[in-house]
Formats: sequence, structure tokens, C-alpha cells
Amino acid sequence: MFKLLFVSSVSACFEFNNKNPYYSPEKYTVTVNGVEDKTERDTNVFSVFNLAPNTKYTVKTSLGGTVNFVTEKESGVVDVKAFGAKGDGATDDTESIQSAIDGCPNGGRVLFPEGTYYTRPLELKSDITIELKKGAQILGDTVEEHYPVLPARTILNGKEEIMASWEGEPFDCFQSLIYAYRQKNIRIVGEGFINGNANNSTWWATPKGRKIARPRLVFLNKCENVVFHGVKAGNSASWNLHPFFSDNLKFYDISVECPADAPNTDGLDPESCNGVDIIGCKFSVGDDCVALKSGKLYMGKTYKTPANNHTLRNNLFCDGHGAIVLGSEMSGGVKNLTLGQCVFQNTDRGLRIKSRRGRGKDGIIDGVCFENIKMLNVKTPLVINMYYFCDPDGMSDFVWSHDKNIPVDDGTPYMGKFTFRDIDCVDCECMPAWFDGLSEMPIKEIRLENVHFSFKPDSKPFFPAMALKVTEHCKEGLYADNVEKLILKNVTIDGVEGEQIICKNIGQLIKE
Repeated sequence: MFKLLFVSSVSACFEFNNKNPYYSPEKYTVTVNGVEDKTERDTNVFSVFNLAPNTKYTVKTSLGGTVNFVTEKESGVVDVKAFGAKGDGATDDTESIQSAIDGCPNGGRVLFPEGTYYTRPLELKSDITIELKKGAQILGDTVEEHYPVLPARTILNGKEEIMASWEGEPFDCFQSLIYAYRQKNIRIVGEGFINGNANNSTWWATPKGRKIARPRLVFLNKCENVVFHGVKAGNSASWNLHPFFSDNLKFYDISVECPADAPNTDGLDPESCNGVDIIGCKFSVGDDCVALKSGKLYMGKTYKTPANNHTLRNNLFCDGHGAIVLGSEMSGGVKNLTLGQCVFQNTDRGLRIKSRRGRGKDGIIDGVCFENIKMLNVKTPLVINMYYFCDPDGMSDFVWSHDKNIPVDDGTPYMGKFTFRDIDCVDCECMPAWFDGLSEMPIKEIRLENVHFSFKPDSKPFFPAMALKVTEHCKEGLYADNVEKLILKNVTIDGVEGEQIICKNIGQLIKE
């Protein structure tokens, strides 16, 4: 009926075994050791908090099912208020909190009781749990000068070490509010809020043209075995959660929120990471909700580290530019991606894959399957855009040209096979899909199976993809250019004005 996903010393997360995207078929209540929480829940993933370490628990739901488990042991608890933190939202609590983190024994827990902890950047260490109680808030300092600068590169044991990056390239960057470098076995759990406070600072007012990049809310550089459970994150100066060259990362039942007009506030961007689970989470941000990345050309050629072994399931994506995005920084490639049982709501684009010439021959995306997805009011549900107009030369003919005589070289990325299956898209506005492969390296195969699109009656024109010379469209058909094989099996498009399928330079069009 349901299973245990994760357990810490003070919290646990569970997932129902059904095929419903994100929401459970019925509302339910949860009982822990015979005590019922009468709050009704409606999602496939749920959590319980305020548990005791090394204790046996039995969890039941009103829909049935029982799970028995034991919480983890811990070596001790360090209360940040015992180290002098005030939690009044005005006092600078940085030194008190950092002292609590540094003084926490391996296997211990740093406790944030209810309160607002105003702080400059904090650095995490290995083998600890951070618990944010309900009503606890880590609130970021608003003064830019209070954020140290991380250099893009340093030398470690005679080799280059990337310390900071911006949009896929080594770049000096202000240190993030929560920062960890080469640490492992970290848990951040609870019902509290990590608040970047950028809405009250100057970060969003001047987002472009900076010589030092804006900080992330959380930056994990070359870390291992990190779990985020239950917490809320938001109002970051730029990307909210940015794991970088890190392994075995779990994000369970978290929420990430930023205003819709907050610049570059991606929700969660794992970059060149291996083994990332994003399950039961909610995103509502000012840019892409989740973007899987692997760097631009230098990073891809030098480190050849793909986004690998990622699982996304039972998530809700709202209000961003794209719900699930691959790229555009994908020069290391994307491998072994599993995505399903998700709901997309009010995003500009749904499943969005973006790349361009110059990403490199290691920029391979292949064998990707997206299935069992519900989209509501998504302007263009499916996008593969190989002409994304990023970078200083983004508007050049080099990026945009559809000339078939352009040679394939070391800068040419590769798009292989893609399957979109069991997807229901209601109230589209622009067009169902925009598939635009490179003229010199067409997309190998796109398969749509059991996919339904319908248009909103009062649809408004919008740009299906961010590329030079792409114009606004409204209630138009599925568009495909430079695709070797396009397979459409049980695909319906309701409310389109004009041709349902618009094809150019298609090797095979197969309708089943």
C-alpha cells in the first residue's frame, strides 16, 4: 500500500504505491503509534516529524497499509540557542550557528527551534543532521558585501579544482547561504524554511552583467550522501538548490518557492551529479523548476561527467518557465533518467530539452522516457530546442542556422531517442510540441504514445521555444523539423486551428 522512503533520527517519509500523478486517489489521515493526526492529506508522498531517535514506530493510514520502522540513533543534540543564537529575526546569529555546527559531534543533530535566525553564509560539515523545527526560519543577510567570494578555480594537489560556477562555466561567485565543499552524510530535515531573503535585497534588482555571480541558496560542491527532507526553500538570489559534481543526493517532500518574476531562480539544478532522487516535491519558481545539467563545453570536455542516474517521481511543478528541463548546459551529457507520476501546472513549457551548437560531442542525451504525466495550463507541453539562444553569441547565425551543409564537428551535440508516453495535456495555448533538431545532426527518434492535447478556448499567442526567429503561435499543431523518425501512436489534438501535424525534414513519419 505504501512504503518507507527515508528515515532519519527525527523524521520519516513514505510513498503510496499507485499510478496517480502526485495526488492520491482519496484523501487520508495518518496514525503514528496509535495516535491519529486528523489533518487530511492528498498526496502520494507524506512525512511525519518530531520523532524520537532510536525508537520503534508503526505508521498506518486511513487508506490501509502499515509500516514498522526504527528511527536512527544519534550521538547528541546541539541547540543553536544554547550557543547564543537569538532567533529574533534581527540579531546576526551567524557566529552562534556556525559554532553549533562546528561543535556538533559526528552523528549528531543541530537543532533550530522555532524562531527566525538572521545569518550570513553558513558552512556545513560531514556526518551531521540539521533539523529545522516547524516555525524555524534561516533568513539570509541582505547585504551583498557580507557574502564572501568563492574563486572559480584553485589548485589542489597539483590539479585544477573548480570552486564556483555560473551557468555551466567556472566563474567567481558569492558564497551561498548554505554551503558545503567535499562533505558527506548530511541530512537537512524538518518543517522549517531556508529563506534567502533576496526579495529584500539588491540581488534581483541587478541580475545581469555581474563580474561576480549571485549566490545560490544552497551550493553543494563535490559532496556525497546528502538528504533534504520536508524543508521549504525559497527567495534565493539565483538558483535555489545547486548540487555540483555530487553523488547520492535525495530530495524528499520538500518545497521550493520564489515569485514568478524573480530572475534565474531555478528550483533545483543538479549539475554533473550522479544518483539524484527527487520524489514528492513541489516547485513554484521564477525560472525552470528542475533543470538537469552537466556544464558547457569546457566542463564537458575536461571532466566528462554527465547527469547520471536521476529519478523524478510524484512531483508538482508550478509557474516556472519549464517544469522539467534538460540543459541547456549539457556538454557532459544526460544518462539514465527516469521520470513519471508528475503534475505540471501553469508553466510556460512542460518537458523542455534545450541545447545548441557548441555544446560538444559529449553532449549526448539518449534513451529518455517521460511517462504518466498530467499537464494543466502548460502553454507548450513538449519542447526539444536545438537552437537555444543563450550565451554571448546566442543570436548569431552560428547558433540559429538551419543550413544542411554545416559540418559535424567536436562542438556538435547529439539527441538520440525520446519517448513521451501516457501524458494528458489540458488547456494548452501555443502548440502541443516543438521539436527542432540540428540540420547537420537531426534528432534520431521521437515517439509519442497515448498522448492527448487540448487547447484552452481563449488561448493567447506565445513563443513555443526560446530561439532566434521563432515567432509567437496560438492553437497550432505539433511541429517537427530535422527528426529522423517521428512515431505517433494514439495521439489526439483537440481544438487545433489548422494542420494537426506540421513536419519539415522528417525522415520517417509513422502513425499507429
